[in-house]
Amino acid sequence: MNSNRDGGNRRRHCMVVHAYYPLGETRVEREAQALLGRGIEVDVVCLRARNALALETVDGVQVHRLSVRRHDEDSGSLVQLVEYVRFLVLACIYLARLNRRRRYHTIQVHNIPDFLVFAALVPKLAGARAILDLHDLMPEFYAERFQRSLDSLPVRLIRWQEWLSCRFADHVVTVTEPWRQALIERGQRADKVSVLMNVADDRIFHHDAATVVPGDASSDRNEVKDDGRFRMIYHGIMGYRHGLDLALRAVNLVRQAAPDIHLTLHGDGEYRQALVSLADELGLQDHVHFSTYFVPTAELPELLRKADLGIVPYRDGVFTGGILPTKLMEYMALGMPAIAARTPAIAAYFDETMVQFFTPGDVEDLARCILALYTDRKRLAHLALGAERFNQRYNWTRVGAEYVALVERLGSR
Repeated sequence: MNSNRDGGNRRRHCMVVHAYYPLGETRVEREAQALLGRGIEVDVVCLRARNALALETVDGVQVHRLSVRRHDEDSGSLVQLVEYVRFLVLACIYLARLNRRRRYHTIQVHNIPDFLVFAALVPKLAGARAILDLHDLMPEFYAERFQRSLDSLPVRLIRWQEWLSCRFADHVVTVTEPWRQALIERGQRADKVSVLMNVADDRIFHHDAATVVPGDASSDRNEVKDDGRFRMIYHGIMGYRHGLDLALRAVNLVRQAAPDIHLTLHGDGEYRQALVSLADELGLQDHVHFSTYFVPTAELPELLRKADLGIVPYRDGVFTGGILPTKLMEYMALGMPAIAARTPAIAAYFDETMVQFFTPGDVEDLARCILALYTDRKRLAHLALGAERFNQRYNWTRVGAEYVALVERLGSR
């Protein structure tokens, strides 16, 4: 073996992602830290935000930022395509040069887009193994966003580039078993596709034994929080598919029966202003709070624990129905009760003992579930206990170990 490649038995892994690092993709950051913990050197090639350094070491990861910035989603599909292609070309050239010095064992490329995996062409020809990490399935994503049929010509073209990208890769990972099955049905070998769930990092998100469990008989308080309010929270991106308008309308329906109910929407997105306008229209100023200040991942549990109930009111679409929300798994890791839409992906991993399900898109059913948990604090306690069963099976300690084993196995071939 090339002595530079062997490097004293230190393996080298490079990740390519069309996002900002470390803030853009927690999945990438978590994977990088897991590899570092096993003594594998990690580089990340990513976008470069304004005023960011082109080369920087962040928590042991060498970050290489290319001179490409992300456009807003409303810039149009053509602008985004040009941005993707530009990043692909620059990443391909940069990675070829970088590989001459670093001689990587494995290259992991994160979508979107899928075809970014071809940036690994030169290292792959030199012997590195290419991993395609599919955070999202692009055909479903495009079809739902632009209201196209899965059989429409644009979606078929996107499916073709997905198939080609997966065939080029030595291994493919995705985030749920339903999406793995979809890839297999579209022509990928079963032994070539693995599931790497976006479970919460249990070093950060873990059940605090000192936290008062809602409805716990040992608690002297009937109300969960000191201020007497029944607090719900949603955190993350605010888009139409996330169903937050449904949550606002549900709060409006229950506020007479539950006058101390309060919902915090923490995050940002293209739908945020529409939600603010809807809250004003419904007169929910005393019941809804919009929070947009930045909270580092390590401090997020402190924010979430202030709530009595997490809420994941996603709509059910050809893409959204296949998403297993990371936020829901973070609620589970913290031992928080949660309400969630009964979408196919969520229903595949959770049951009624773990979350309170409501029918996707049904405001009245969501309101009914909120009011039921508001009046039955023992049900909240049972959900918190059910969350622990999910955590025992799905946690980053286990999933991260499987991921590291996969990278080591591929890198040793």
